[in-house]
Amino acid sequence: MKNRDRIIRYYKGTDNGELAARLIDLADSAAKGRPYAVSEFVSPGAVQIGETIQAHVPSLVLKSFGGYEGAERVKLAFVNADYEGLVEYGITACRASWDARYRLLGHRDVLGSLMGLGIDRTHFGDIIMTESSAVILADTSLYAYVQQNFTKIAMVPVTIDEIPLGDIAPRQEKVKEIKTTVASLRLDAIASSGFGMSRTKAAEAIKGERVQVNWQPAKGPSQDVAAGDVISLRGKGRMELVSITGTSRKGRIGVLLKRYM
Repeated sequence: MKNRDRIIRYYKGTDNGELAARLIDLADSAAKGRPYAVSEFVSPGAVQIGETIQAHVPSLVLKSFGGYEGAERVKLAFVNADYEGLVEYGITACRASWDARYRLLGHRDVLGSLMGLGIDRTHFGDIIMTESSAVILADTSLYAYVQQNFTKIAMVPVTIDEIPLGDIAPRQEKVKEIKTTVASLRLDAIASSGFGMSRTKAAEAIKGERVQVNWQPAKGPSQDVAAGDVISLRGKGRMELVSITGTSRKGRIGVLLKRYM
């Protein structure tokens, strides 16, 4: 790819240089004759990187799939425009079930136990929680290993079964719109308004590396954010700065936020 080094340098600024390089290699392999090339699971922010790469290779089409409709973590596929067949993403849905009376487990418990098996985060996608089970989207090649070794979550015994991808309901999120004013477009000010917490608490969360902007670690409480940015706070979900609506006579900035519950 002609602009390989330039694209990598650009995304190094957001700590995504290595990911950009891997995706460029995939795109190159598809452009040189493979019908398609599929990535590992990536965060939503990586889709933008894929779109940038595809724009430089017009012979390819970019597709994505995370195992079900509305998935956050997905695999990207660079597909030759002449290819009319199906893309095999290599995703299997595993249901981890436990006795809900024994202990109510959470997303963090499931994720921590998976990571404890030495499985890299790029090998599994969304984790969908229910009262007494979790559906884990994972690389098909990992299913046998997970079934054999993923026997406990936080000391709670679990059983693993495969379920059809078609059995997973589309993702549905509750959205709360927040219209407010802020003193500035600093990250701590926006996070404070969107997550309903004091600015001091927001700054502490940012310094504690619990906040991401566009799925990248926040640079600090004073980081500026702009319309379209997505801010996530561990344990609180995520929100989007939808638009800047104007400035009041007292100099405060009007913003429209969307909080995903």
